[in-house]
Amino acid sequence: MRSFDDWWKTISPDVAQESRLDDESKPSLNQISHTLLQIHLSGKYDSKPSHEELRSWIDSGQVVVFGFRH
Repeated sequence: MRSFDDWWKTISPDVAQESRLDDESKPSLNQISHTLLQIHLSGKYDSKPSHEELRSWIDSGQVVVFGFRH
C-alpha cells in the first residue's frame, strides 16, 4: 500500500499546485478531496488512491481530518 507521499508524487504538477498542500505541515482531507475532484474531472481515474490507502492515511495521521476524532 502506498504512503500519501508516494501517491502525491504521481499527481500532475498543475493539479498539485491548485491544492496548496505545501502551505501546511500535513495535508487536510479537504485538500485531498479537491485533488480527487480535479483528477476525476480530468478523467484520470487510475490516479486515484484506493479506499484502503485513503483510510490508512487518515488512520496513520498522514492526512489531517479537521474536527474529527477517533
